[in-house]
This record gives sequence, C-alpha cells and structure tokens, in this order.
Amino acid sequence: MVDSVLSTGLAGIASGIAGAQQAAQDIATATTVDSPTSDRPSGDSAVDSDSPASIVDLTEAVVQLQSSELQVQASAEVVASADEVLGTLLNIKA
Repeated sequence: MVDSVLSTGLAGIASGIAGAQQAAQDIATATTVDSPTSDRPSGDSAVDSDSPASIVDLTEAVVQLQSSELQVQASAEVVASADEVLGTLLNIKA
C-alpha cells in the first residue's frame, strides 16, 4: 500500500515538472517576435505579442505553470506522508 502511494506521489512530481517545463517553453515562445527586417510584411510575425490571442496564450501558460507548481507541492506532500507512514509501520514492527 505504501509503495503504491509513494509511486503515485513520485509520478505526480514527474508530471508536474513536465507540465512546468512545457509551460515555460510556451511562455518563452509566446514572447518571441520576429525582427522587423524579416521577409514577411509588417504585422505578419509568427507571434504578434500585441494580439489578444497571444495574450490569452501567455496567460494560459502562466496559469499552467502555477498549476504545475501546485501539483509538485501536493505530490511532495503525498511522498512525505507515505514516508511518515512507512516509518511508523517500521517502528511498530520493530
């Protein structure tokens, strides 16, 4: 039982870290704007940082980053609880 809870907590931490990395990548790419000397006409950049869509994308990425942080914190608490239970069980057994 404790092993299952510990595995779940560790999987949650890994998932949260992966989500944070993806959100960080999304934030980095959402704020990138092509240089004005590119071959495209003005305003036709890959990401227009002033457009409402890019602001929404950036907002979603920041929310995802915060959500991932909370997921890692909660999963770390699960791991800590499993560790405490395992320690208690070992003390009772000894």
